[in-house]
Amino acid sequence: MINTVQTALVPVVGRLIAADQEVPENDLNPIALEMKELIWGFGAFAVFALVLRYALWPPLKRSIDGREQRIADDLAAADEMTGAAKGDVDAYEAARAEARAEAHAVIEAARATLESERAEKIAAANAAIAEVRARALADVEASREAARGDVEAAVAAVTASVTERALGRRPSDDVIRSAIAATSPAGAAR
Repeated sequence: MINTVQTALVPVVGRLIAADQEVPENDLNPIALEMKELIWGFGAFAVFALVLRYALWPPLKRSIDGREQRIADDLAAADEMTGAAKGDVDAYEAARAEARAEAHAVIEAARATLESERAEKIAAANAAIAEVRARALADVEASREAARGDVEAAVAAVTASVTERALGRRPSDDVIRSAIAATSPAGAAR
């Protein structure tokens, strides 16, 4: 490769040297490069390019390739971890759904138990209320009968007294009772 560069540069350098000799001294451009500077600059560039190509580029290329491989491995590991995490999330969601179902079943069982206990207590309370009501009605009826008996006795006494004063003699108790029974609504209902 160096030989190819040298054979290509020899005619160019020869022409530049010839051109350098033909320029008069007073027409020199202060910015223009001399042929020696061009050759040294090109030679330094060629050496630097060769050092870069054969000495620096292979380790740099291996480093780049290694980094690309590590990135690819990391991406594969990340995909694997993502899949595992999704599996864990799915397992968590399934366990959560199962726990909710169990909690719902427990709540429903407790609700059914409470409802049956409530129904039993309401039935017991209704039975107790019915018993108390029956006793109260019996007491009221007994009080009513006692009061009715007292009223009938008072009416009988008043009727006997009024009849005795009106007729001058006391009527028999059976006649008074039958008269009271015929005239009182409670007696007629019996």
